[in-house]
Amino acid sequence: MTRTAGPGDVRGLGRGFAFVGRERELRVLFDAVRRPPAVVLVEGEAGIGKSRLLREAAAVLTAEGRPVLTGLCHPLREPFPYGPVVDALRGAGPLLPPVGRIPPTAGALAPLLPDLADRLPPPPQGTPGEARLHRHQIAQAVRSLLTAVGPVVLVVEDLHWADEATRELLLLLARDAPGQLSLVLTYRAEDLPAGATVLGAAYSRPPGVGGTTVRIERLAGRDVLELATAALGRSGAAELGDALYTRSEGLPLVAEEDLITLCDRAGGRERGDLVARLCRAAVPAGLREAVTGRLDALPPAGASIVAAAAVLAVPSTEPVLARVAGVEPSLGAEGLAAAIRAAVLREGEPGRYVFRHVLAQQVAYRHVPAPTRTRLHERAVEELRSWSPPPLVQIAHHTLAAGDLAAWYERAEEAAEEATALGDTGTAATLLRRLLDRPELDGERRERVALALARLAVNGADFTASAGLLRRLLADAHLPVPVRGEIRLALGLLTINQLGDRSGFGELEEAVRELAERPVLAARAMTGLAVNERDGATVRARDWLDRAERTLGGSADEAARAAVLATRLSLLVRDGEPGAWEELDRLPRGAEDGEVLRQTARALYNSARMAIETGHDRRAGRLLAECRSLTEQLGLTSLTCFSRLALLQLEFLAGRWTGIEERLTGLRAEYPDMAPLFDLKEEQILARLAIARGKFRQGAEHLKAASGYAERHAQVSDVLWVAAGLATVRLARQDTEGAFAAVVPAVAALREAGTWARTVGLIRTAVEAALAAGRRDFARRLVEDAEEGLVGRVAPAGRAELALARGLLLRVDAPQDAAAHFEDARRRWQEIGRPYESADAAEQVGRALAPQQPDEASGRLAEALDAFTDLGATEDAARCRRAVRDLGLAGGPEPSGHRGYGDELSPREREVAGLLAGGATNQDIARSLVLSQRTVEKHVAQVLRKLRTTRANVHKALPADR
Repeated sequence: MTRTAGPGDVRGLGRGFAFVGRERELRVLFDAVRRPPAVVLVEGEAGIGKSRLLREAAAVLTAEGRPVLTGLCHPLREPFPYGPVVDALRGAGPLLPPVGRIPPTAGALAPLLPDLADRLPPPPQGTPGEARLHRHQIAQAVRSLLTAVGPVVLVVEDLHWADEATRELLLLLARDAPGQLSLVLTYRAEDLPAGATVLGAAYSRPPGVGGTTVRIERLAGRDVLELATAALGRSGAAELGDALYTRSEGLPLVAEEDLITLCDRAGGRERGDLVARLCRAAVPAGLREAVTGRLDALPPAGASIVAAAAVLAVPSTEPVLARVAGVEPSLGAEGLAAAIRAAVLREGEPGRYVFRHVLAQQVAYRHVPAPTRTRLHERAVEELRSWSPPPLVQIAHHTLAAGDLAAWYERAEEAAEEATALGDTGTAATLLRRLLDRPELDGERRERVALALARLAVNGADFTASAGLLRRLLADAHLPVPVRGEIRLALGLLTINQLGDRSGFGELEEAVRELAERPVLAARAMTGLAVNERDGATVRARDWLDRAERTLGGSADEAARAAVLATRLSLLVRDGEPGAWEELDRLPRGAEDGEVLRQTARALYNSARMAIETGHDRRAGRLLAECRSLTEQLGLTSLTCFSRLALLQLEFLAGRWTGIEERLTGLRAEYPDMAPLFDLKEEQILARLAIARGKFRQGAEHLKAASGYAERHAQVSDVLWVAAGLATVRLARQDTEGAFAAVVPAVAALREAGTWARTVGLIRTAVEAALAAGRRDFARRLVEDAEEGLVGRVAPAGRAELALARGLLLRVDAPQDAAAHFEDARRRWQEIGRPYESADAAEQVGRALAPQQPDEASGRLAEALDAFTDLGATEDAARCRRAVRDLGLAGGPEPSGHRGYGDELSPREREVAGLLAGGATNQDIARSLVLSQRTVEKHVAQVLRKLRTTRANVHKALPADR
């Protein structure tokens, strides 16, 4: 491919180079961005032509009606939150629809895009105690704005220079790309932080998101010859091709620099002499020689201006360049003109001048003698200090380059504080890390910097990376014990709350010891330790809270006291304590302190979660609604997400199963970085759905995934419901010993934790599994322990579950008594508002009454069958139909062979079709209906023939009244 450069590239210097050797890369790029959503990574070394490739692509894409928005990362820039992305979005003005068609969430960008503010919805109200917008508000706003714009390509160049906040924003956008967005990121792999990836975290494209990685290699010899031919003509380039390729080693930028020099020569003998000299040149003088040759040819004023530009390293105006260079304005103007004519500098933004590329700037910087560089850096500091406001990041850079370490400490810390105040946490973190990298940093400043960096890390989007940073800070032997304790406290809370890993409790215990001199923080660690339910820690919960209150003593820290109160109230609900709901009224809902309100929101969420597990579903719904309102007001994104997830769990428990998978997927898309706590609850719902629909293999897969999360978590209930689910799957597969083996360790964990008010289905399933495996004594002892554990507890779900477990114990020897317990369980589940559990109990009533009261039994089984059918629990519905038939009760399906059904589905075929619609395999159907595999295959074939459909579309073809 040969194409002359357009007006956006080196034509600005009066020179245009052909676009050669990139046919494959351009084709791959087009293939990806034309099929959004897509994430395209463009990797290549400096001078390889990444920007040129994107300019060529942008011209074509824009002509196709696919606008390209471009932002650039810079090595030296002043604090501005998400600067490269915001710079790109400034170009979105002409693409915006009317305000009414832009989602309200996009309003969070209004303060960052003042030129577009009148085109955007109003920004959200400020958060109490916070001056900056929450990062998730910004992430959602960027996504909303790009969605409103429509088909667009967002390009962010030089991501190796991106600050952490920008990289996190792009990671969130890549994980949840709008449907018509193509995101293109360029970077130099060799310049990424050690061990880092381009997006700062392990990234894999989500399902439905396309894209690729385009790695740009050096040009081949024929490509360099083609480049030279386009610039010099065939006769002038023939003898030059090999020399250019040898000198450039295939790097386009180096070849172009030589060609600029050649084009500056008037031709004839002078050009011929230069060609001969280039052909004789040794390997690889290349870029350095090409640039320094032009530098040496500059007049003194031009050389001074170029030296000043090399030291400043950012686009600069003519007056600034002259003052830093130390030349008179008139000489500065002459020198700048000479530098432009020599193709050393060019005009970037209007009135601001830069080098053609960063490599040329680096060559020019090294070309300046060291003493001169130092004076230029000192002049740069003087110049920048006079600005209002002073660019603190640049001042810090020049101070360090001038060799004034003491002043650099001050300036860098000031710049980090300013960046934090402005919400640019990425720039702040970069500066703070550079400070900590200096082993000579004094103790007091090292403490201050380490703590500032730790506080930034806790709020990062990449929790794993944040935890790694906190661990590296703890490894600093120069930090005093109390500082290490505060950092360890942050690490422990992040590990527990964000990573869902109870190993963080070990960090909290160590933090308690290290924070002996800081009682408020020590009390915070003790409060965190009170929520651990594993490893025998439950019995110490109240002790930790009492100790936290004693440690606080007469402290006036209301936030710390609110944290203790929030945890204590959550534990009251968790344990089913009488009066817990009245105590919740004590929460300071109208506090003015933002941190106190955060603790109130935490208490509301935790109490609601415990209320769900104890069976207070309606109360839980009210608490979650209140929590969500408060967290949205405060900008507490993680709690907002988990409140909404818990509300989805309540919807599932209330029987609103239709579309639950899509609602889960939608919520995950809004909060892509909330795993793994999100994953656990999602797997719980999906596992129960799969089992109810007879998809046992899929259910087992969800349970396997959930078990990994549950084993790491602090809540024992997570382990209990996973065990109950595994036992249910194994009982359905007639694996009674396997089912019993699944519940034994979970029952031991329940006894150790003593959380009898929250058994989340384990008691009922464990008793059934034990009886099926012939372990009646185990089942009896478990029921007795549960009865004793529930004495004095307000736990509707626990009592409903216990009633059903009692019935299972009595079912064989005293069916009438068993039926009474099952009926009690049915009534309790109805009062709680859980139709699936109520139907399960109704089915058990019918089975128990069948021998003596067939009419009553038939009614209860019909009730269960209707409920299961309405829910879409095809496996349970099939089991009920089979029970009616096997027990010889009225209302069962007609025996096969009594009549012909023609093209209509027979009762048995309707059962098979219902299971197929739920995604069950032939093996699952055979197990559910107690049929042979061969018989199931025949039924499946008949169903597909009569419905004239495929297996995947049975759910669409089934009659609505099935």
